[in-house]
Amino acid sequence: MIKLTRLNGSELWVNADLIEFLEATPDTVISLVDGKKIVVADPPERVVAAIIAYWRQINAVPRRFTYAERGHGEPNASGQSQPAPQEG
Repeated sequence: MIKLTRLNGSELWVNADLIEFLEATPDTVISLVDGKKIVVADPPERVVAAIIAYWRQINAVPRRFTYAERGHGEPNASGQSQPAPQEG
């Protein structure tokens, strides 16, 4: 979902997967795949930038967690994980 602003200043969230195309008439008109239209105050360039940022976030390579972050402690010389130290 991308956060946009209506002409009256209120915020709305739009599912970026449902956007078919944008028009600048001079207001930005978003046409959805189901035929609905949404008029927003954001310029088309801002909407496109938000869509690109959304897709980059969705398709980002997941971060690898360390042994300690997973709660397994650190690996020993043989590569086996050692128990994490107990707090207390």
